[in-house]
Amino acid sequence: MFEFRPILNALLRAKSGAILLLLQIAITTAIVSNAAFIINERMNYLEQETGLPEQDLFRVTTMAFGSDIDLAKQIELDETLLRNMSGVIDAVHINAVPLSGGGSGGSYSILPQGQVSTTVNASYFLADSHALNTLGVELIAGRNFDETEMIVSTDDSATAKVALMTQAMHDEMFPDGNGLGKIIYRDSSPVKVIGIIKLMKGPWLKDQRRDRSLIFPQVRPRTFQKFVIRTEPNERAAVMARIEDALLTEYPHRVVTSVIGLDELKARYVAEDTLMVRMLMVLITVLVLITALGIFGLTLFNINKRLKQIGTRRALGARKSAIIRYFLVENALICSVGVAVGSFGAIGVGNKLMALYSVPALSTSYVVTTSLLVIVMSLLAVIGPAKRAADISPSIATRSI
Repeated sequence: MFEFRPILNALLRAKSGAILLLLQIAITTAIVSNAAFIINERMNYLEQETGLPEQDLFRVTTMAFGSDIDLAKQIELDETLLRNMSGVIDAVHINAVPLSGGGSGGSYSILPQGQVSTTVNASYFLADSHALNTLGVELIAGRNFDETEMIVSTDDSATAKVALMTQAMHDEMFPDGNGLGKIIYRDSSPVKVIGIIKLMKGPWLKDQRRDRSLIFPQVRPRTFQKFVIRTEPNERAAVMARIEDALLTEYPHRVVTSVIGLDELKARYVAEDTLMVRMLMVLITVLVLITALGIFGLTLFNINKRLKQIGTRRALGARKSAIIRYFLVENALICSVGVAVGSFGAIGVGNKLMALYSVPALSTSYVVTTSLLVIVMSLLAVIGPAKRAADISPSIATRSI
């Protein structure tokens, strides 16, 4: 019914074009499969839930140069000022900002240093009891800090004795779910877990610490200070516009070095990944278009070479549908072989990427989906030229030779 033998004979007489198209389809299948998989992985990464009201948060940094400043007292004054500003829900002095790509971290274990136990790497934040409300995160178990637990010291060796822990970190350190009230250790310093935070991404979204964070009731006064401010919905821009003047009025011998929204900080941090996604999308589009144009062009070329064959078949009573079917089957044969070769190539490229760049293993569903889409695309690309061949008049075709 599908006349495989004459189709194969015709392809064997014009091998170069068929082989080039086959290779093009194979390369497209291999690259698009892996590119689509990477795009999906990156999109999941870019769109991951952070647990933070990003649109309502912003960071402000200051650097004091006055010789008369009491840094610890000034931090209290600044926090009070920021919290009392119109449109502000809460504000907190903090050592690091979530989603910013910069912060502090350490290793924490169930037992003191030197003893074998579960150890987890995590980021940590130093802030007071306003941290939870400012960051907009939910405490699902335990309690917040109280004033007696606060440590204000310029000594880096001074450490708080209690901490709030994210649920992801808790579940990893205490898989049986009984971590609240337990003691963990940073080196040999004991820390009691007094509260569990439902979800709060840390400064880094790209490594294993993204869900593992601790908040300690501690402030380290420095000439360079960071504050995070949470505003009422739709009030952030107005508050950001007033913040510098307000801080300089409170204490003029300093510089407000940066005022930036948390969503913009995150966008800067993930800019490379966003660019990669866009570039891969462009690559996929260009490859698919080039492949479609290649199929379209090869089919037109074959039609021009086979005018006599087409005219003869039409003169012998072949229907237009038979001519269209002939080119569809011919293209399907080339495409099927190309897709099969490309599928093996896709798996090979995926394994290589996994070995070199530690990306996840390519899912076979992407290979199957890409293969089906390439086949559909190739059939759609050949329909136009095939219809053109079916409309050739037998008399014109025979006279043109």
